[in-house]
Amino acid sequence: MRKIVLDTNCLLMSLPRISPYRKIWDDFLKGKLTLCVTNEIIEEYLEIIEQKTNANIASNVVSVILSQKNVEFVTPYYKLHLIQADEDDNKFVDCAFTAGASCIVSNDAHFKILKEVKFPRIYVVNIKDFVELLLRNQGNDHLN
Repeated sequence: MRKIVLDTNCLLMSLPRISPYRKIWDDFLKGKLTLCVTNEIIEEYLEIIEQKTNANIASNVVSVILSQKNVEFVTPYYKLHLIQADEDDNKFVDCAFTAGASCIVSNDAHFKILKEVKFPRIYVVNIKDFVELLLRNQGNDHLN
């Protein structure tokens, strides 16, 4: 099962039933993906989803996430500070590093700096490419 860190905007983009990125949410609900999170990430999910929708939807989405067996809570003991342009994005980097996630799914340009970092190697995939990867590997779930 592929372990990922999903940035907040990509989570939001994957939620609507008619979204071209819905496969991420559906695969998560089916247990095909492990979502790696920290308390700080969950708090941001709740805050931003509430801002974009309402408190009820935000609470429901976070409750669904927390109820899944394929959620890996981690506590980052190291703060890598790899992203200088927006320090707040480092919570996703620290989570990915601590969890040993295969990638961070994000469209945020601040994450591009990670391509220049040799160690620790943290991969970032934009949401469109990640969905294409999931579709290509459909039926090959045993390979993840």
